[in-house]
Amino acid sequence: MAKDVKRRAYHSPRRAAAAAATRQAILAVARSEFLRRGYTATTIAGIARAANVAVDTVYASVGRKPALFRELIETSIAGPDPLVPVAEDEDVRQIRAAATGSDKIEIYASTTAAIHQRLAPLFLALREAATAHPELGQLWSQVADLRARDMHALATDLAATGELRAGLTLDEVADVLWSMNAAEYYILLVHDRGWSPQRFGQWLAEAWRRLLLNPSGPRAPAGGMPTETVRAQHDQR
Repeated sequence: MAKDVKRRAYHSPRRAAAAAATRQAILAVARSEFLRRGYTATTIAGIARAANVAVDTVYASVGRKPALFRELIETSIAGPDPLVPVAEDEDVRQIRAAATGSDKIEIYASTTAAIHQRLAPLFLALREAATAHPELGQLWSQVADLRARDMHALATDLAATGELRAGLTLDEVADVLWSMNAAEYYILLVHDRGWSPQRFGQWLAEAWRRLLLNPSGPRAPAGGMPTETVRAQHDQR
């Protein structure tokens, strides 16, 4: 009687490394094509030709054009290690661990400048394409919702230090942060006015300190509300 033979899963580190390198090359070419031509005019065939691979290789490595663009946006936000959960991200840990509002703002502004070096040009391309392409419209909404949640989380952290200016609500603080960390703001100052990303980050931190923090030092958080109340309000959102 024939015996059942278990097949061993074949795994070649060399083949896996080559596939990863091909994927990264495709993403690099796709980014260049999207920024140069715009989303609508860019084609998978053009990406494949510029990357010197077959069209089927692009589909197998990344996927269709919307999936490819989503990958570029997500890796631009997450940075070099997109597999790390947000809660474990080093910048997030540093912001939460910082004792003062000034320090939290300094870390966040520096992080914003670093992210926008990768993200801002792509984000503008996403904004232009979102109205005509439903898949990108959904991606635009998801990124917008994520930004809004992040700004409320940062506003809550700032309120908990007791350093916010009197009369500011969490929503107002979040709106100021949201508007000034936008890709459009970065593009205007860095790309159009010639600022360096480092100068943008430093200026952003100083502007937020002046706009949001009480120059005379800490006071009761969020207009006299205890820290626990501030955090509870955020958790209910």
